[in-house]
Amino acid sequence: MDLKARLNAKALEEGFAGFGVCRPDAVPELPERLKQFVDEGRHGQMAWMAERMAWRGDPAALWPAAKSVVMLAEPYTPEHDPLAVLEQPDRAAISVYAQNRDYHDLVKKRLKRVGRWLVDQAGCEIKVFVDTAPVMEKPLAAAAGLGWQGKHTNLLSRELGNWFFLGAIFTTLEMEPDAPGVENCGSCTACLDVCPTDAFPAPFQLDARRCISYLTIEHKGRVDEELRALMGNHIYGCDDCLAVCPWNKFAVEAREIRYAARPELVAPPLRDLAVLDDGAFRTMFSGSPIKRIGRDRFVRNVLYAIGNSGDAALKDVAAGLVDDPADEVSDAARWAIARL
Repeated sequence: MDLKARLNAKALEEGFAGFGVCRPDAVPELPERLKQFVDEGRHGQMAWMAERMAWRGDPAALWPAAKSVVMLAEPYTPEHDPLAVLEQPDRAAISVYAQNRDYHDLVKKRLKRVGRWLVDQAGCEIKVFVDTAPVMEKPLAAAAGLGWQGKHTNLLSRELGNWFFLGAIFTTLEMEPDAPGVENCGSCTACLDVCPTDAFPAPFQLDARRCISYLTIEHKGRVDEELRALMGNHIYGCDDCLAVCPWNKFAVEAREIRYAARPELVAPPLRDLAVLDDGAFRTMFSGSPIKRIGRDRFVRNVLYAIGNSGDAALKDVAAGLVDDPADEVSDAARWAIARL
């Protein structure tokens, strides 16, 4: 086998399920698309998108020495129905990817092993990226043939569905690029129709300011009251648009056991989560991506869910937080009581 084929085999051996290669400049329209998104304010409070727009919009500028980008997909397909918890308003809906270990660490270690193998074989230089760097993984993955960005803007694959993480290996090695993915959404609008907050102004467009994932994770302070009422019992992220995609009939099983949901995070009682103090929060979510939003934002989200639960028995929990030192928590507690 040639080097690229052997690299693909190595990636599969390490646990990845998808492999593709593109040039760093494979998506020339990227800077303009990103600029329009930011100019329209759809990035909300995510100031880092505007501050690092030059790198994010032009992967070639991020590391000028790079000649190829290897894009890899790692599945985290859930074993349970992520939508089932939405029928239990006194329980919390937590995004599937956050129900166990932080994927950043797991994917990056795997990427580094694949990257080191490539360096040993070809004597090239590499840099690996997983989500936290100014790299727009989804357009690059589509350019590398891993799939296409669906109407919900997430990456879709005929072979993998849409339950997978993406990682990138930038390398100074010249490799033959793969053919880009072809859009296969057809007339389906399931992902657009299911969104509780109407976060999609049009197919293939997202307004993050209305997205529940953004509101529960990135948005600091108080959330607009109109949107709170639409968030249901989502307290960290949202999988609705992913879960309804028909292409998930082809989703492959997650091979990494540390992506399997911790039973206590599949549908935890809102009552139990609302009373977490900072220490208990940190202990419960040690090693989890949830830890990074902090106790205050987390409990704020839980109180919004309590307000939406329609369960008057939860009033006492909210009442116990009306004097919380964190403004967003006390405000959410008052709102929840008023709603109930």
